[in-house]
Amino acid sequence: MAFVKKITELRDGLKIPTVGFGTYKLKDKELTASLIKDAIRAGYRHIDTATVYTNEDAIGDALHEVFADDSYGVKRSDIWITSKLAPVDQGYESTIVAVHKSLKKLRLDYIDMYLIHWPGCSSSDPNDPDHKTLRIGSWRALEELKEKKLLRAIGVSNYQINHLKEMKEYAKIVPFVNQCEFHPLLYSKDLVDYTKSLGIVFESYSSLGKGHFTDGNTKYQELEDISSRTGASIAQVLLCWGIQHGTIVLPKSSSKARLIHNFECQRFTLSEEEMLAIDRISERKVERFAWDPTNIL
Repeated sequence: MAFVKKITELRDGLKIPTVGFGTYKLKDKELTASLIKDAIRAGYRHIDTATVYTNEDAIGDALHEVFADDSYGVKRSDIWITSKLAPVDQGYESTIVAVHKSLKKLRLDYIDMYLIHWPGCSSSDPNDPDHKTLRIGSWRALEELKEKKLLRAIGVSNYQINHLKEMKEYAKIVPFVNQCEFHPLLYSKDLVDYTKSLGIVFESYSSLGKGHFTDGNTKYQELEDISSRTGASIAQVLLCWGIQHGTIVLPKSSSKARLIHNFECQRFTLSEEEMLAIDRISERKVERFAWDPTNIL
């Protein structure tokens, strides 16, 4: 059964597919390239990577093959590619070099969106004032690269409210996106609401809690009940929850069958009562499954 693929509109009229294919932990070059091609055949038009994932070259090779093969039915402008600045590359000059390296590895003339992956730099005390100095330099570099049309959109990742407020002091361009961990055990409503109040789209990562919600070891009755009523899997319920909170979701998988299954979350819709039931899970427990940016100055 066909379904309508959801699209999120960014500022300036840019449109980004709401369900993207995440590539975190995809290290094997052949597997990564194969999954990218499988994802595009399944309907994904949004690929999310990062310098620290060390798979940009494999993704670039796969994209080069896809664009040269008419059987995929896509061209460069059909695919939204996001990559991110590694914490070790924070700073103006390092950012310029890093973006050009990503362009070369991805075999692209431009990257659709490039994010500052982390509000700090590597191997520094969380209270080190250099974090702010370097991220200001990084943002200035991204603004210039956007003006040169090497980047269509620029944004941040793991930025908290204080980091976003600080950007009002120096940013000529407001970030298009803030990508953060977001799931029922980290229902960071204040951060999501503040991000949206600035005209910034919120992107979710770790929507499945790195498998915590889907590995069968821990069950949440709310999710079980909703899954039973809707016919959606737990994974699909979690992705629907993120989408219906107005966020972009980036499920990752090393399995062709699962990546197809995740993409089909767009077939389902949760009721207001079901959304509220999932929201309330965080009232019992709060847990992060990824790095914690809250103490970065």
